[in-house]
Amino acid sequence: MLVGEATESAIVARVSRLLGKNWRWIRPLTRRYLNRFGTDLRPRRKDVVRFLHADDGLAGALHRYRGEIRIASWLSEPASMQPAPAAADWRIPALESVGALAAWLGVTPSELEWFADRKRLNSRKTQHVDGPLAHYHYRILAKESGNIRLIEAPKRRLKQIQQRILSGIIEKIPVHPAAHGFVKSRSIQTFALPHIGKRVVLRMDLRDFFPSIHGARIPALFRMAGYPEPVADLLGGLSTHATPRRLWTTLGKGIDVEHMIEARALYARQHLSQGAPTSPALANLCFWRADCRLAGLARSAGATYTRYADDLAFSGDPRFERSVSPFAARVSAILEEEGFAVQHRKTRVMRQGVRQYLAGIVVNEHPNTVRADFDRLKAILTNCVRQGPDTQNREAHPNLRAHLQGRIAFVGSVNPQRGAKLRSLFAQIKW
Repeated sequence: MLVGEATESAIVARVSRLLGKNWRWIRPLTRRYLNRFGTDLRPRRKDVVRFLHADDGLAGALHRYRGEIRIASWLSEPASMQPAPAAADWRIPALESVGALAAWLGVTPSELEWFADRKRLNSRKTQHVDGPLAHYHYRILAKESGNIRLIEAPKRRLKQIQQRILSGIIEKIPVHPAAHGFVKSRSIQTFALPHIGKRVVLRMDLRDFFPSIHGARIPALFRMAGYPEPVADLLGGLSTHATPRRLWTTLGKGIDVEHMIEARALYARQHLSQGAPTSPALANLCFWRADCRLAGLARSAGATYTRYADDLAFSGDPRFERSVSPFAARVSAILEEEGFAVQHRKTRVMRQGVRQYLAGIVVNEHPNTVRADFDRLKAILTNCVRQGPDTQNREAHPNLRAHLQGRIAFVGSVNPQRGAKLRSLFAQIKW
């Protein structure tokens, strides 16, 4: 039974039936239980056991009536889907046992346990971090700021399992209207369009977005969806990862020591990995409450709010412009309360007198690409026509043609006229 749906009388009746008698201490214990778990959805069994062990009232009753309290009849019920009221309409598959989950994913229960790695055996083994028994490939990227980004790409079989979870469950759960990244029918264009022609635009960036989402949030999300605890825990284990600490001795050469120590501590705990197909959609869902709070704050200030992954945008007219600095401070406070941190050096307050841009799109009067980026791409295409494409692949792209086509498509989606000019140049290249 979900605590949110439980009533005091219903719990008292169930416990009384279990013990064969309506002891007078049951109702006060029930009230303390509801005070502790009343806002939770299907609390974990271990948390309930810990609560009962620590309850002085129950301890006193067991001492006073020792020898009299006994189990009259076990209330054994099969596990079932018990979604929260908000999740009642989610069209997700009913997976009520570990066996059902394994069958749905096309693996055996033992394989399911191995890939979920709930005991973190994979991160503690002494084999090479990228060896045959590891579930992930790793790549360390050092940012210009000195911070570290770790790409954790799941291997083929785990990736297939995650893609099945993504398409079969996660994508069927609605995200907040303000979220535009990694959402079907939404894009950077829909992220930027609400801010066109505004008096002031505030752009903020989150730090370490994926690894800052603790792994414990993911099973809680699946429990809210209605999955029994063993199933939710396995789904959480399949969707999160704890990076082996020994990785940094293998791949961390040449990286600033202080930043490496910080990154090692961050990635050592269970987290959403940047590289898993499930991570972006799960991050959106975990950010739901923060989105609600930020959208409400924006409305109260007369502003508009949208988010694309870890990029946050707020915009408004003179009223918002007058309060934009204290507003940004309040946003930072809300994010900190929700377990996220702002990359303050990337915060920008952009008024109409300067270029206002979001995710590479200029939003001052109408959507447009940054002129310098357009001119640079146009120069590359012109040189490809005159000197050949091999002379322009300075960044060693494995498929320069596809890379240029992608950049041209982006420009065309924002500004069709500029896109047409670039496509005309691209057509003249001799590959």
